[in-house]
Amino acid sequence: MSRTAIRLALRDWDHLVPLAAGRVPTPGFDLRVESRDVTPDVLAEPGLDGGETSFSRYVQARAAGDDRLVGLPAFVMRGFRHRCVLVRSDSPRTALGELAGARVGLTGWPDSGNTWTRALLRAEGVELAGVDWRVGPLVAGESGKERLGPRTPPSNVSALGEGESLVDELAAGRLDAVLTPFMPPELFTRDSRFRHLLADHSAAERAYWEERGFVPGIHLVTLRRETVEAAPELPGVLLAALEQSKRHWVARRRLLADTTPWLLRELTESAQLFGDDWMPYGTEPNAAMIRAFCTELHQQGIWPDPIDPDVLFPDPALAVPAAQPEALTAR
Repeated sequence: MSRTAIRLALRDWDHLVPLAAGRVPTPGFDLRVESRDVTPDVLAEPGLDGGETSFSRYVQARAAGDDRLVGLPAFVMRGFRHRCVLVRSDSPRTALGELAGARVGLTGWPDSGNTWTRALLRAEGVELAGVDWRVGPLVAGESGKERLGPRTPPSNVSALGEGESLVDELAAGRLDAVLTPFMPPELFTRDSRFRHLLADHSAAERAYWEERGFVPGIHLVTLRRETVEAAPELPGVLLAALEQSKRHWVARRRLLADTTPWLLRELTESAQLFGDDWMPYGTEPNAAMIRAFCTELHQQGIWPDPIDPDVLFPDPALAVPAAQPEALTAR
């Protein structure tokens, strides 16, 4: 029986390894997963059927009536944002609320992760309009990204100059803090000039979970509309395969936990706090998170009008991943 070839571009998240290695069944489809160093632009790459896409970019497109991408409620990148605020090691600041009126750098104004981080500041009473925002690359040499977004940002948002970077500006004292989804290499050294703003960010993240009940979604998987129209069953099959890949990865890590000194402890504590799955797929378990993100995009001025979350994932078949016909064992 012939199988339809599908080409996806994704970054090499650990939980996608079983899928990329062909260990997860995708009935009716011959799935090819290409590993990318940066988030791909699915619509700009000829021959791609889908891939990893910014949640913010996807939501704004659908809000504008652009349905060229069909999103799957599979947030392959998600994580708490309290850890994403850096200051100098000698900074007196130790709380999110202390960034009111500060000079804050960030890696992209409309970015999903930075939107979630700004939401934390808003929750602590920080007026975003009172912050001097500087947008640019985290370290020198980064390029190839639209950092201010397609819409004109507020007047208190400006770009760094040519050759400038957030870490250099922070080190020089010209910034008070930096919002970044990825950590600079220096942070992993004993003599780093930088530290997390929140000394115990995991405690703040635990409190966030207990209050909100979700871990923020950053990137999701999307498919080209023409691909879906040619194979309407693909979204459901792929969502189920992504679910099985994730669960197989977790089972393997619980068995082979010696990849970091304390991974087993973290896996155990995560299971005790979050239950069976801290990153569920499907529209139903992500409804509160999706609704909160749409609200933040509007409240922060990223999008001018209120966004109806129902326009994002209209296919009822994506409410929860379907069970796969074959089960993988952990061993």
